[in-house]
Amino acid sequence: MPGLIGKKVGMTRIFTEEGIQVPVTVIEAGPCPVVDVRSEEQDGYQAVQLGFGAQTPKRATRAEIGHAVKAGLEDAPRLMREFRIGGDEQYEVGQQLTVELFEAGDRVKVTGRSKGRGFQGVVKRYGFAGRPASHGHPMSRNPGSMGPGTDPSRVIKGKKLPGRMGGTRTTIRNLQVVRVDGERNLLFVKGGVPGSRNGYVLISK
Repeated sequence: MPGLIGKKVGMTRIFTEEGIQVPVTVIEAGPCPVVDVRSEEQDGYQAVQLGFGAQTPKRATRAEIGHAVKAGLEDAPRLMREFRIGGDEQYEVGQQLTVELFEAGDRVKVTGRSKGRGFQGVVKRYGFAGRPASHGHPMSRNPGSMGPGTDPSRVIKGKKLPGRMGGTRTTIRNLQVVRVDGERNLLFVKGGVPGSRNGYVLISK
């Protein structure tokens, strides 16, 4: 089955019948119209292209508007993504996919863009322990030795050094769906998911 495009609403907690609290992330998922269908004969692979949200005609390009009209949509979607499908799955252009694809107890993977942290040092970026912090040590958070001196006389590729942190495509697998609210198009997923509030995420089994 394909997945859904959603928007991260925030985090809260849910209490089970036994009184156990479960931290959950609330995702507004769908409804996602099928904008296009990729086939093995024409495109070399099988997938569905889903849309999410709507753009104002002023912001959408003519190509996006034409693509949406061809699919029978009034407005161009704000976001479009492809999801691979199996050989026996059949979808039609204009079909609406909702959170009813998922059930409580399902295991899903959620992909999003992680929060940008800016330029960070090795202690925050990679969890280095740091150097001695007492007696005014001048290099308490420095990365330390850069590597060999005479041979090869350079810093080895892949060395963990300070740099820009976050803002990358991140996937968390094996998250559990705790609750599905079909009326409000909400998906309650146990634990945290990548990104900040109102960030777009992809949910798939």
